[in-house]
Amino acid sequence: MKIICVGRNYVDHALELKNEIPDKPVIFLKPDTALLKDNRPFFLPPWSTEVHHEAEIVLKIAKNGKFIAEKFAHEYVSHFTLGIDFTERNLQSELKAKGLPWELAKSFDHSAVIGNWIPLSNNTDLKNLDFYLEKNNQKVQEGNTSLMLFPYDKLISFISNYFTLKTGDLIYTGTPKGVGPVNINDHLTGFIGNEEVLNFRVK
Repeated sequence: MKIICVGRNYVDHALELKNEIPDKPVIFLKPDTALLKDNRPFFLPPWSTEVHHEAEIVLKIAKNGKFIAEKFAHEYVSHFTLGIDFTERNLQSELKAKGLPWELAKSFDHSAVIGNWIPLSNNTDLKNLDFYLEKNNQKVQEGNTSLMLFPYDKLISFISNYFTLKTGDLIYTGTPKGVGPVNINDHLTGFIGNEEVLNFRVK
């Protein structure tokens, strides 16, 4: 199982971090040890100084595929949910300044939180999903997938040119603006539309 993540897929988020707007998807990977599910608490790494939440829609791949055409991309998604790509921001900035990979800041244990899965149906419009994240009952991030630079069908097609997608693989599709730090005892809840799919605490 691969955890495939997309960076800078919302213009407002790229701008808030003073990053360039990409002309093709920015892709990085997390290992399976990064996954945190079942609303278990997230423990701040002892070496971290500033861990940020990045809420985003996550897709689960339904079947194996390679060189997938955009028009067939919907056939490769079985479920979707909200997830959080936790990022150690200070470490990421240090690595970027040195031109080094981001993995230490992005792919550490339990940095990929995953919510309760929603089955994809014929009525689901993946290109128009409202979602938001609350921290301590205050809304801190909200977005709609219509604002993604690269919608899900383009992402699936692009990724499958480089990596064979396999059943059960996850694609974190990028975060909107509003990312920010989490601290011990913070309570995070995530929603798609009005449905709560994520509810956990920071320890």
